Amino acid sequence: MIDPFLADWLNLLLRWGHMIAGIAWIGTSFYFIALDFSLQKREGLPAGVGGEAWEVHGGGFYHVQKYLSAPPSLPDHLTWFKWEAYLTWVTGFLLLVVQYYLNAESFLIDPAVLPLTATEAIAISLLSIAGGWIVYDQLCRLLALRHPTLLILCVILLIAIAAYGFTHVYSGRGAFIHVGVFIGTTMAANVFMVIIPNQRKIVAALMKGERPDPRHGAMGKQRSLHNTYLTLPVLLMMVSNHYAFLTGHPQSWILILLIVVGGASLRHYLVRTEVGDEQREIAWLLPVIGAVLALAVVITTPAGKPAFTGEVSDADVLAIAQGRCVSCHAAKPADTTFSEAPKGVMLESLDDLRRHKPMIMVQAVNNAAMPLGNKTGMTPEERARLGAWLARQP
Repeated sequence: MIDPFLADWLNLLLRWGHMIAGIAWIGTSFYFIALDFSLQKREGLPAGVGGEAWEVHGGGFYHVQKYLSAPPSLPDHLTWFKWEAYLTWVTGFLLLVVQYYLNAESFLIDPAVLPLTATEAIAISLLSIAGGWIVYDQLCRLLALRHPTLLILCVILLIAIAAYGFTHVYSGRGAFIHVGVFIGTTMAANVFMVIIPNQRKIVAALMKGERPDPRHGAMGKQRSLHNTYLTLPVLLMMVSNHYAFLTGHPQSWILILLIVVGGASLRHYLVRTEVGDEQREIAWLLPVIGAVLALAVVITTPAGKPAFTGEVSDADVLAIAQGRCVSCHAAKPADTTFSEAPKGVMLESLDDLRRHKPMIMVQAVNNAAMPLGNKTGMTPEERARLGAWLARQP
């Protein structure tokens, strides 16, 4: 087991690197999608050019032209956009290892969902990540160019199946992050396995003086479109572990599906707005996004739970906290996962419990997000007793 202090530093640096690479990847993806849709055709364009765009940024003017397949000849220097995607996936996977694999009992496994060993949980993770890409890739190769709309429906169904599976295998946190990894791996593999190889085939054909196969460009463009529409959903998956009302919901796979549909709809609205579509042509997306959000809010609205009617003394509550919470939330945690109390929250006294009342109600009473993986075995009755005591506190 890695030292918790070193693990925290490694986690921080990997998370920072993941953010840096992700911002670069998302930025270039968003830019090129917007550019692609904003290209205009006019008379007098060079042979093979499908459109051009004039842009202004940073005090300078840019004139961009896009060839439908490839230009007759290539310049000495050609810029490839690939390392942003590769580094995003590598740092993300290493972060998955440090945060979830090395602390599987705390963050990945919930015995109440499915009792697993760390080895079993990690094996399922690796197989599902690789298997998801294989299934997605085969669907694309079968349907991409002939039935693109059917392909989109199949991809959404694939994500829904993955979400249902993960939420019935892992903890709430583990399930959400794995859907994010599942989608993110597909996006990065699109770049590594399809987009860049097809671009290389086009370049190789040009170097031989041959006409490139236009299907290579069409396939690459379609995978790139998939990536941009999946970007917003995957971003929310990556921050979901901060919100117990999402990860702790008993039907969280439905919330994941709503996030995918709503996020993709929002991305489509932003893309069409960026390229200058009339609002009357795309305004129908707004009620769709609003309906998805409203449904998510309704689903996550806390249901009224039967109040604990018995007496709950200060000593009872302190005993619950000592037995279920203090192994992590203490000045010197006994749980080796942490070198200090998570988020600086200590629950060693009645005053500590009162001070952190709102957080405890959300994380431990209304949801079962805490203790992590319920490692200390907190019972529903104990949650109800804790909630009853907190409800009486000012």
